Amino acid sequence: MKKLFALLLFCCLKLTAQESPSDTTFVNIRDYSSDFVLDMKYATEDNFLKSAVYDCPECYLRLKTVRSLLKANRKFLKMGYKIKLFDCYRPLSVQRKMWKIVSNPEYVADPAKGSIHNRGGAVDITLVDQNGIELDMGTPFDFFGREAAHDYQDLSDAVLKNRKKLKKVMLKCGFKAFASEWWHYNLGGSSGDPLSDFTWDCP
Repeated sequence: MKKLFALLLFCCLKLTAQESPSDTTFVNIRDYSSDFVLDMKYATEDNFLKSAVYDCPECYLRLKTVRSLLKANRKFLKMGYKIKLFDCYRPLSVQRKMWKIVSNPEYVADPAKGSIHNRGGAVDITLVDQNGIELDMGTPFDFFGREAAHDYQDLSDAVLKNRKKLKKVMLKCGFKAFASEWWHYNLGGSSGDPLSDFTWDCP
């Protein structure tokens, strides 16, 4: 009886280990929380490309990125806010589409080099309040001007406070800010992950 129990326990643990994804596995953030707001801009024409480059609006990331985002969002929820996602993992094939539309490295990463988005470690985000209203960050998402930079100070106190609020929590949760874009955050260590062209099935 003891041998049978030990065998069943071993099989159960082995099965659990096989089912548990690794930190670098790509996962859908919807499977881990419903407390995020998704507004996947590149699945629409409401972006600087004026073109939809995703087939459907899903947010996939490496599991370690999702875990850090969950940690950050829990902190924001306690403050009365939640994270709104504009872009997550971006397959290399999509990066090539973007490059074909806008072949300018100031706005789009050259797919030959790729970006952290192509590695599953970058997110473009903002914060919304309890009514789903975006906090004023001074510029829209994907605004390519000096005003979008973190060190730009000629903004209202409210805007500076909102940016600081977002940045402070994200840094505490293992992310790094991107100097010229208040909305872009990279998970620390993600630059060493391989570029990927993993694509997901649309519903």
